[in-house]
Amino acid sequence: MITDVTFPSAGLNLAGHLYTPDDGGTGGPRPAIVVGHPGGGVKEQAAGLYARRLAERGFVTLAFDSAFQGASEGEPRGLEDPAHRIEDLKAAVSFLTTRAEADPGRTGALGICASGGYALAAGSTDHRIRAVATVSATDMARQFRDGADGTQDPAVFRAMLEGAAAARTAEARGEGVRTFPIFPATEEETRRGGPHVHDGWEYYCTPRAEHPRAAKALTWSSIDRIAAFDAFASLPLLAPRPLLMVVGREAVTAWMSVRAFQRSTGPKELHWIDGAAHVDLYDKDEYVTPAVARLTDFFGTHLAATTDTRSGPDTAPEALHGRGGADAVGDRS
Repeated sequence: MITDVTFPSAGLNLAGHLYTPDDGGTGGPRPAIVVGHPGGGVKEQAAGLYARRLAERGFVTLAFDSAFQGASEGEPRGLEDPAHRIEDLKAAVSFLTTRAEADPGRTGALGICASGGYALAAGSTDHRIRAVATVSATDMARQFRDGADGTQDPAVFRAMLEGAAAARTAEARGEGVRTFPIFPATEEETRRGGPHVHDGWEYYCTPRAEHPRAAKALTWSSIDRIAAFDAFASLPLLAPRPLLMVVGREAVTAWMSVRAFQRSTGPKELHWIDGAAHVDLYDKDEYVTPAVARLTDFFGTHLAATTDTRSGPDTAPEALHGRGGADAVGDRS
């Protein structure tokens, strides 16, 4: 079952879809998972797909639109603010603690693409999040600074920072909010950008997954907010809570998941999906199905019932250590 919900985050109301299993809610409160969408995406796309598939497997899940995007509040539209995005994930966790369907002692976070990086940061500092998983994770700062494949000329990002500075000056003078397009204007231009650019355009800009509320442009003021962000900086704080990173073997962004995996110090697994590129894991069933299967096992293990699931965070480490030994850690390629 899907229910439209709203909840506050730093003074703004966020729009969400709460997914619950279609079994009448028997058995009491369930483990719950917050699901964050890719940069520029909305809850009706990849985040909603994963939320629905996990709800079918017995979890309560919440997919939501981040502030300034989708159906959520916030001006200017199209602002990508890492600090607010992290706060949104924590606010989603707070909302789940108020729901009778969800067990607040068994809450996890799943981040897709940009939300993968944000979920790492949120989970590292919010101990209510007992397990973190990512799909096609990216760190927005690294992607803008270094390019999706990590080889971008530094001059490109310096030019973008110049554009962000000019936009802030223009806005201060009353000239309005300046934005830049996320995707090239034509399919021909996307192909010149390489398979990763074309795959993103095909997902967001064609009937495959196009949605009227998905962002087609970001504000220039997003750029200097993103510039100094590091999604992986606080990762050592995640331990001893577990981490699962699902990555397409053919994804040009895979190096970011590898980098995050290397920095994490607790129970961890890098799970490869053969044949999948970055965007393939958003909606292609031959790749989504094995990803969901691994996510189900991961969250099922680490959000399993404890002797007192509604007690405070002091009970979390013992509950997690029991299933996160050496056999569960490492690259299962």
